[in-house]
Amino acid sequence: MQWIIDISYFVVAALFILGLKAMSSPVTARKGINWAGVGMILATLVTFLTPGMRNYGLMLLAIILGGGVAWVLGKRVKMTDMPQMVAVYNGMGGGAAAAIAALEFARGEVTGAVVTTLAVLGALIGSVAFSGSIVAFLKLQGLMKKAWKVPGQNLFNGLLALITVLLGALIIASGPSTPVLLLFFLLALVLGVVLVAPIGGADMPVVISLLNAFTGLAVGFEGYVLHNPALIIAGIVVGASGILLTQLMAKAMNRAITGVIFTPITGEAQASAGGPQGTMKEVGAMDAAAMMRFAQKVIIVPGYGMAVAGAQHKVWEMAKLLEEQGVDVRFAIHPVAGRMPGHMNVLLAEAGVPYDRIFDLDEINSEFPLADVALIIGANDVVNPVARHDRSSPIYGMPILDADRAAQVIVNKRGKGAGYSGIENELFFQDNTSMLYGSAQQAIADVITNIKSLG
Repeated sequence: MQWIIDISYFVVAALFILGLKAMSSPVTARKGINWAGVGMILATLVTFLTPGMRNYGLMLLAIILGGGVAWVLGKRVKMTDMPQMVAVYNGMGGGAAAAIAALEFARGEVTGAVVTTLAVLGALIGSVAFSGSIVAFLKLQGLMKKAWKVPGQNLFNGLLALITVLLGALIIASGPSTPVLLLFFLLALVLGVVLVAPIGGADMPVVISLLNAFTGLAVGFEGYVLHNPALIIAGIVVGASGILLTQLMAKAMNRAITGVIFTPITGEAQASAGGPQGTMKEVGAMDAAAMMRFAQKVIIVPGYGMAVAGAQHKVWEMAKLLEEQGVDVRFAIHPVAGRMPGHMNVLLAEAGVPYDRIFDLDEINSEFPLADVALIIGANDVVNPVARHDRSSPIYGMPILDADRAAQVIVNKRGKGAGYSGIENELFFQDNTSMLYGSAQQAIADVITNIKSLG
């Protein structure tokens, strides 16, 4: 029986790695998800063959309940709510790893210095990932609208982390006792809350990928505690890919990961400086339609405003109309546009936009000076020119899309307020920029109507 389990785990590992590799390209991403899904099903089924395994009824009940809830939520979730779902599912993984550690400690199954250390590390990281992901969900869902801080935030975080680590060291050195374990888990959960609560929307893509890496590490550690190769491999793969993704996201924002945690962007620095000064010029749907209809090249920059309005289908309909009139239309995607890595790519793919029309920052930036019109739909920080020259700005040094260098810029946003990060955008006040106010869904629909009337 054991040889069947070992071979199955080897196949599971191969499927996980192949699936992750396939997910690196939008062309093969769906295939990769299917491969990884098959691997997960196989790993779950093989668990029933483990010698000494009991409680099959409870295992089946958990699979049915968990799988049923996930199936329903997966079918019903809106594309705009995908970041929230990712945060919740990521939190569940971290919480499960922490729960495994708690159960193993309670049963007295954790023995040996190495195993105990890994169990404590998994419990700590998993607890932080769980509570931190829940806070990320509340922020993304709009239930926690402001960054929450305590006086001396970094000092408080440091002391809380130190006390939690010391409790973990006590568990390793002296063995687990119920009061110490309860206090350890409680403080670890609080640590996750206080770490993520002050972080604003501008840093959220980095936070989500970082919490994902935490979950992977926690699962890998607990896999070692359980002597389960599938959990070890899955945790290592998720943890390693999450760390690499976090580094890429941080690089795309020119932000150190420590800066995201200890000096989050909240917009307060920009607000205290007064922000850009000037007047925003409004443009109507008819004029916006004419500017794009008679252009040779239009570059569309989608942002979270497009996601909130669910306007990706209308945007693609408009792009096809322009292409029929001989306009070269391209989409420019910043790595941290939206609320999670790849958010805009997912929305555009869902609308049917071909992959060869979508370009990342490095590929498209040189083309903005050649574009007649840059249409920005709900994006803010990723096109803010202050990132290039204003050293006092929290986003100074962040690579941005050079939309301001197009001949004309049209910015669609719901109102005159600052973006999600709270930082005012200098682009909105430039001479070549016009503001198209209104929900992206309705604004783009009006533009489409006027493009058709122009023939």
